[in-house]
Amino acid sequence: MTPQLDPESVPRASGMPMLGLGTWQNDDADQCAESVRTALETGYRHIDTAQAYGNEDAVGRGIAEADVDREDVFLATKVWISQLSHDDVIESTERSLDKLGVDYVDLLYIHWPSGEYDPEGTIGAFNQLSDEGKIERFGVSNFEPDHVETARDHADMPVFANQVEMHPLLPQAELREYAAETELELVAYSPLARGQVFENDTIVDIAEAHDASPAQVSLAWLREKGVTAIPKATNEAHIRDNWESGDLDLTDEDIDRIDAIDERDRRVHPDFAPDAW
Repeated sequence: MTPQLDPESVPRASGMPMLGLGTWQNDDADQCAESVRTALETGYRHIDTAQAYGNEDAVGRGIAEADVDREDVFLATKVWISQLSHDDVIESTERSLDKLGVDYVDLLYIHWPSGEYDPEGTIGAFNQLSDEGKIERFGVSNFEPDHVETARDHADMPVFANQVEMHPLLPQAELREYAAETELELVAYSPLARGQVFENDTIVDIAEAHDASPAQVSLAWLREKGVTAIPKATNEAHIRDNWESGDLDLTDEDIDRIDAIDERDRRVHPDFAPDAW
């Protein structure tokens, strides 16, 4: 078994651990369950999945098999764009809870402001789920500020987080500024730019100077920006490497050098993405 590290060595943002395990494309059920169990027993306390990932059953199995109490796990999932009518949100979330083997999730996101998304009906269903104790927090994903403002108009609870692609090659300065001004948590998916940070000379140079990995540098940079990261990892070595980013302290010069990277690379851009993209 992987030696357990102290979960509190990674700071927490508003009750949400600032480093989590992402599970996008982790669609081998046994591998997914094992990666979730390994992450939890390494010290992670934040697990992120989605209806569209097709692995909620496996994620739930990994949580159940880990030697960690459910109450200590910050669990998030997302409602897909085809399930965003009021009734579909309720019914699909019930199915998600059943697959995950839990009575509630700590954070439920609207995956994209697309498809069947209707602010009044969709968010009305989220309000109902909150009233029923099935979701602890309401989140959005891939929302621009105007989408967030519309969501706030219809929500009976705060919009807790916006999950977006963010990494040193897509620093999302405007979204970070908006989030800071409106007490909105940012959660970074694809925080390693789908591996592109390993090819960036600045990131590699800083990593070598700290005897760290480029992944650790990127995750530490996000932490310095106050952003929660949910890197995907499927094997123990990568799970541990990402976890140990919590021990890496970047210098002000390091941060400035990363901020000065002018390469831009958005890795996720589906046809139904917001027009602002």
